[in-house]
Parts: sequence; structure tokens; C-alpha cells
Amino acid sequence: MKRYLLLLGCLLGLAVLAGCSTPQTRIRQNPELFNNLSPADQELIKQGKVAVGFTPEMVKLAVGDPDRVYTRTDATGKNEAWVYTSYTSHGGTMIYYRGFYHRRHPGMYAYFADYNDREVVERYRVTFKEGKVASIEEMSGD
Repeated sequence: MKRYLLLLGCLLGLAVLAGCSTPQTRIRQNPELFNNLSPADQELIKQGKVAVGFTPEMVKLAVGDPDRVYTRTDATGKNEAWVYTSYTSHGGTMIYYRGFYHRRHPGMYAYFADYNDREVVERYRVTFKEGKVASIEEMSGD
């Protein structure tokens, strides 16, 4: 019985790790796009960084899918903002999670922390204008 529980635990651990997305895994999934970029852009993406002028596809290679997407319309036209968040305890004393897994499996959060004692913190915002990154906002002190 212990052997089966150990095997089940290992399989669950692998499933969680498979849900984790890094720049390297995203590059392996889309090598054609990555190989057509300049060496400078490739290096930024490998580091998980975004630059002004990146396309949405390049941003996804670097930092993955956004947690939220906002569309803004003003006198200059439409723009879109992609927001990446973290989950912390109130007061920011502990980072519970940041990134991909909770976007796909939001209910899993309750297994790891008191769901009522959490705060969603916007840590990164990428704004697009005419299909290119126009601005990048990062939370400082993270």
C-alpha cells in the first residue's frame, strides 16, 4: 500500500511540474518563432524578459499567457494590457504562488493556503499598441 501511495505522490508531483511553464519550455514548443528572432531578442526571452516592440507571440515566449487581459479605448485608439499576477497572504508576508498553474486550476489554491487570507497582486503589466509592446510596468520590491 505504501508503494502505491508513493507512486501516486510522484505522479501528482510530475503533473504539477508539467503545468509549470518556463521560457525554455515555451521556446521548445515554438522553436520556429524563436529561431527567427534577433540574437538580442532571443537572449531577453531566455531570461524571461520583455522589451518594447515585442509582438504578443514574443511576450508569450518570454513570460507565458497573461492572467488577465484588459482592453482600453481612448482618443488615440484601442490598446490591450496583459496582466501577470501573484497570490500572497494579506500584507504580503508570504508568496503562495505566481504564474501559470493557478490560471488553469484555480481551485487547487484552496489546498495550499487559506483561500480567504489571500491577496491577488498585479506584478507585471504589458501594454500593446498596434500589435507591439508599447509599455511595460513591473512591481518593484517583489
